[in-house]
Amino acid sequence: MDTTYPAERNEIYPRTVAKVLAEAMADTPVVCILGPRQSGKTTLARSLDPDRRYISLDEQNYLQLALDDPAGFIRGLPDTVTLDEVQRAPGLLIQIKRAVDEDRRPGRFLLTGSANLLFLPQVSDSLAGRMEIVHLHPLTEAEKERNPGNFLRIFLDGALKPGIGTERDMQTSLAERLTAGGYPEPNRRSASRARRWHRQYLQSLINRDVRDIARIKDSSELARLLELLALRTAELINASEIARGLGLHRETVDNYIAVLERLFLVRRLPAWHNSPGHRLIKTPKIHVCDSGLAATLADLTAADWFEQRERMGHLLESFVVQQIMAQAEWTDSDLRFWHYRDKDGKEVDLVITRGKKTWGIEVKASSAVHRKDVRGLELLAARCGKHFQGGMLLYDGKDVLPLGTQNILAAPISKLWEL
Repeated sequence: MDTTYPAERNEIYPRTVAKVLAEAMADTPVVCILGPRQSGKTTLARSLDPDRRYISLDEQNYLQLALDDPAGFIRGLPDTVTLDEVQRAPGLLIQIKRAVDEDRRPGRFLLTGSANLLFLPQVSDSLAGRMEIVHLHPLTEAEKERNPGNFLRIFLDGALKPGIGTERDMQTSLAERLTAGGYPEPNRRSASRARRWHRQYLQSLINRDVRDIARIKDSSELARLLELLALRTAELINASEIARGLGLHRETVDNYIAVLERLFLVRRLPAWHNSPGHRLIKTPKIHVCDSGLAATLADLTAADWFEQRERMGHLLESFVVQQIMAQAEWTDSDLRFWHYRDKDGKEVDLVITRGKKTWGIEVKASSAVHRKDVRGLELLAARCGKHFQGGMLLYDGKDVLPLGTQNILAAPISKLWEL
C-alpha cells in the first residue's frame, strides 16, 4: 500500500542543530547555514528570529542588484539581515567582510547556501575568523521521531550497555526509512509521489544551481553520473571505470564528482590509516548523501528489501553514514570520518576519529549477528592499539550484544533514532 510517511502533510520538524546555530549567532558576526536545497535552511533561519529582515537571492530583482553593485547592495541592508542562497552572488562576500570589519556585532549576517562556500576563494580570503559554518543535513530519523539524536554521543562515551530489547512496534520499516530519505517535502508525500519529487528536484538542481558554481557543457552528463553513483553508493570509487562506462574523460568524472559534492549530493569518504601502511587501500568510498534520492535514482523501493539484498545493503550503509555525520553537527565538531579496508578485503564501514582516539561502526542488513561479522572491527582495534575506543555493529535486530573482546557491541540500527 502506498501510504504517506510519516503523518501530517504540513508537519514542521524540529531541527536539533538549531541550538548550535543560536550559539553561533550569539558570538559570531557572520553565520552561514550550508546544506542541500530543500533541506530546511530557510525554515530554520526564519525560525531563529521571525522579525529579522529576510532577502532571497533566488528572487531575480535582488540577485541582479547584488551582481551589479555588491557594495551598494550591502550598504543598503539593515543592521541585521538574513541573505538566502548567497552562493548565487559570491561577490557579496568581500563586501560583507568590509561591513563586519567596521561593525563586528554578533549575528549581523545570517547567510544560507545550497553550494559549499568553503570551496570559494572569497570565503577563505575574506571571512576567515569572521564566519562560522553550521551544516544542515536532510532530516535525520531521530528528528522525524522528535527524539534528541543522542546515539553518537552515547556511543562515543561508551555508555551503551548490553541488554535484551523489546519487540518493536515500528510503524515504518527499515526499508521504508531508507527509501524515504531525509528531505522534508517528499516525507509528506506517498512513496510514488516522493519518487516523482526526487526526480524533479534533481532536474531543477542541475538546470539551475550547477550554473552558479561550475562551467559544465552538458548538464545531462552530470545527471547520468549521479544515477550511476546511486547504483554504486557505498562502493570504492573507480573513476577510470566510471569514465569508460559514461564515455567521458577521467578528469571530467573527477570534476563532476567535485561539483556533486559542492551541491551536497554525494560525499567522498576517505580511507583511514594511522600510518602509511602498505596493506591499506587508499581509495575513498562514494556515498550518495540522501538514501531516498539514491533509491529513486537506482529504481529501488521498499519492496526490494529481500530481492535486491546486496544493493539495499549498500543503501543502508550510506543511510547510516548520513545519520551519524548529521548527528555529529550537534555532538562534536572535532570528529572526522573515514572508512577502513585492507588488501585482503577486511573493512569497517565508518571510522570515527578525534585526535588519535578511534571508533569503528560496521553495518549489517540482517536480524542476526555472528562473531565473524566484526572481524574488520577487530583488525581496526589491533591497528589502533590503546587508541581504539570501541566498535559497534549496527544490525536489524532488537538486542544489544557483546561481540569479541575489543569493546565491540552489536546494537539495533533503530538506536540511531530511538536515543
